[in-house]
Amino acid sequence: MVDLQGQYAKIKAVVDPSIQEVMDSAAFINGPIVHQFQKNLEDYLGVKHVIPCANGTDALQIAMMGLGLQPGDEVITADFTFAATVEVIALLQLTPVLVDVDPINFNIDIDAIEKAITPKTKAIVPVHLFGLAADMDAIMDLAKKHNLYVIEDNAQGIGADYTHKDGSKTKTGAIGHVASTSFFPSKNLGCYGDGGAIFTNDDELAHTIRGIVNHGMYKRYHHDVVGVNSRLDSIQAAVLDAKLPYLDSYNKARRNAAKKYSEAFKNHPKVVTPSGRANCEGICDTCDCHVFHQYTLNLKNVDRDALVAHLQAANIPCGVYYPIPLHRQKAYQDKRYKEEDFKVTNQLVKSVISLPMHTELDDEQIEFITTTVLSFINSNS
Repeated sequence: MVDLQGQYAKIKAVVDPSIQEVMDSAAFINGPIVHQFQKNLEDYLGVKHVIPCANGTDALQIAMMGLGLQPGDEVITADFTFAATVEVIALLQLTPVLVDVDPINFNIDIDAIEKAITPKTKAIVPVHLFGLAADMDAIMDLAKKHNLYVIEDNAQGIGADYTHKDGSKTKTGAIGHVASTSFFPSKNLGCYGDGGAIFTNDDELAHTIRGIVNHGMYKRYHHDVVGVNSRLDSIQAAVLDAKLPYLDSYNKARRNAAKKYSEAFKNHPKVVTPSGRANCEGICDTCDCHVFHQYTLNLKNVDRDALVAHLQAANIPCGVYYPIPLHRQKAYQDKRYKEEDFKVTNQLVKSVISLPMHTELDDEQIEFITTTVLSFINSNS
């Protein structure tokens, strides 16, 4: 699904000296490179504060801790996403409120959010799923109307631009009150281990979060807030800082691969290719609202699981993101949920399939993958 070896081979001459510099300095925790990466990422995103941490799940949890959410507070998020988003809500004894997603772009459904808001609602967590920016103008308008926090889950969307109603653009992760991201190796900007970060333009919130990530300390052995131990180590920061200048070109390569995939599947009655937001195809050379962390097809009247087996037999990797909706997961089942409220998600878990998507895909690989997919679908019509 990703070719990290191929990517590394192209940047080895940049990455290796960066890692060696950390080894020579032995500044493994909170070394100068961590602060350098933090500053460079702030500049790239156009956000005032980047607070690095140990992983993306910690980033989400710490963002919620920083906002001072209390047990019983309701947090609305999408049913169709990875469990980490709802996991941290539950860990903090907050109340997860899962809602359905848009049938076209798979991001959280705006109408479903508004219907789910109660006097106990304190925050909305939109996920920029598969690398596509959620409808942040509408979400921020809802949040303002109901006095709610917005916590962007940007783990799959780093580098994507969101185009506002007035035509201006903001990087995803720099729009909500606070945001989180993951630097897991397979992410569009990934390190060679675990890593994450929190973003915010709020000075006071940033100060609180900086204490939380380091045992609640601002001064050594003085614990002012309840904190955790969640730091991005210097070696991972060195890798990320070396890769950051390539992020835009990586995302462009993903968009180009997506465009070729979509051209191969164009107009097929049983294959729905990824879409952007309203009035945006998401696969053109100039569109930057989608960074294609995943390239996901929505199949119509196709035996998805049989296609998975067919691709595996041809040594073509593929993924099903996600096979079980969160509201049906044993850990998050709740009698409040009604199946009719999750019509889109319940369909998607049976019909989506993600094809290989990474910076090293070439035309020959894309042709082999698409031909294999189409031969199965056409022969099983």
